[in-house]
Amino acid sequence: MAGLRAVEPIRAEASVRAAVTDWATWLASERRAAANTLAAYQSDVAAFFAFLTEHLGQTPTLNDLGRLRAADLRAYMANRRANGLQSSSVARGLSTVRGFFRFLERRGLVSNAAIAGVRSPKLPRAVPKPLTVDAARDVLVTAAESGVAWVGLRDVALLTLLYGCGLRIGEALGLKRAVAPLGTSLIVTGKGNKQRMVPILPAVRDAVAAYVAACPLTLAADGPLFVGERGAALQAAIVQKRVRAIRAALDLPDTATPHALRHSFATHLLGAGGDLRTIQELLGHASLSTTQRYTDVDAERLREVYDKAHPRARSRPS
Repeated sequence: MAGLRAVEPIRAEASVRAAVTDWATWLASERRAAANTLAAYQSDVAAFFAFLTEHLGQTPTLNDLGRLRAADLRAYMANRRANGLQSSSVARGLSTVRGFFRFLERRGLVSNAAIAGVRSPKLPRAVPKPLTVDAARDVLVTAAESGVAWVGLRDVALLTLLYGCGLRIGEALGLKRAVAPLGTSLIVTGKGNKQRMVPILPAVRDAVAAYVAACPLTLAADGPLFVGERGAALQAAIVQKRVRAIRAALDLPDTATPHALRHSFATHLLGAGGDLRTIQELLGHASLSTTQRYTDVDAERLREVYDKAHPRARSRPS
């Protein structure tokens, strides 16, 4: 199947398997879905057709897909839950199935209005876990404390990009050496190969310049900006391991991850009066609703301050 890593074969009639292959090719070429995303879709679709084969008592055909009822989809979700999947995974599987059916309808292969009428499981609203301003500063200071001086400067530069520009770790590691020295702004390629421009703070520019000047390795202009000690492109796992060591040294919670620095960037901007639309653009969120999660973080912080400081909050009835 084009662009997909095989998880298990699709248990369906040949015309359905061909449609799945076309859908996967479309996702890879038109939607530019990442390899891991495609693999997740493959797993979801395979699980759906495995269920249908047992549920219908035969390998599904295109006609069978057109005749599915809402009750069949609800039975599929119940089966997923019975197999131990969390609501988030069940919801993702249903979303994948819906996407596949939309593709079938656009191609004139199957039309089934019942699919759109099935409700997804209700999910708890995920609230980002940012660091405090002091904790974020401590992480950057501690990152410099490495046995190899230039490696410490590299780690500071990378983590400063995450916190100072709101980059995802993959976006930072994807930067080429040619971007340095940094200017006042930077074009970043994010999810779905979408590009956005982010402003560069002097502290970010200085951190990257210090790393590049200290790095003893040859950094080719078209090669990665961030490299490991042997010169290969720096891997996310190495950065995550380093941050785990930093948070242990600082006694920070497990939520203090590289991605938490991106959350901190957004939360601290919002707390300082930044507007949601601007923060949405800086983070590269496709939907404002994703960015709005940070208002929940700010409200949570205000409640904590209230509970600790307000006289009426401290006065509990006996």
